[in-house]
Amino acid sequence: MKTKQELYRQITQLTTNIETNYPELYTFLLEEPVTIPSEEHPHVGIPELQNYLETLEQELKHHIETHKLK
Repeated sequence: MKTKQELYRQITQLTTNIETNYPELYTFLLEEPVTIPSEEHPHVGIPELQNYLETLEQELKHHIETHKLK
């Protein structure tokens, strides 16, 4: 199982990649309400970080597949 630090590192690397190479997708990610916690002090554990990382990976994969150069 990955540690929080490993997940944070992977999330940071992936979001940096998206920001640099897919700015149109990065703008969309900033608007996602999922990233806005509804609680004042939400618990962010390994399962939540893993889920967020997987969501980012899926969003990037979908974006690449639907925006291929012709």
